[in-house]
Amino acid sequence: MSGDNGTGNPEALRAEIRQTRAELGETVQALAAKADVKARIKGSAAQTRERVLQRAGQTTTTVRSTVHDAGSVALRNPVPWAVIAAGALALTIVVLVVRGRRG
Repeated sequence: MSGDNGTGNPEALRAEIRQTRAELGETVQALAAKADVKARIKGSAAQTRERVLQRAGQTTTTVRSTVHDAGSVALRNPVPWAVIAAGALALTIVVLVVRGRRG
């Protein structure tokens, strides 16, 4: 039995074996990563956490902007707020008068 395995070029065969071993090592690493469920769940949880934090930040910015805009409108046009306050006061007076008549 010859050392060249019938190819006639032992060095080429060794190079092919080295390449196959490297590819096999990469395949084994990829399969091990897929089989590591705990690490995959942690990675997925971290991604979800980052998405939630990013969306929360965007929502906070939107709410702040909306509140600021509403406050600006109220300061520029205080009449509607005065009407609402007067209506609430009138309702309170009516409720107190009705209760006073019952008692």
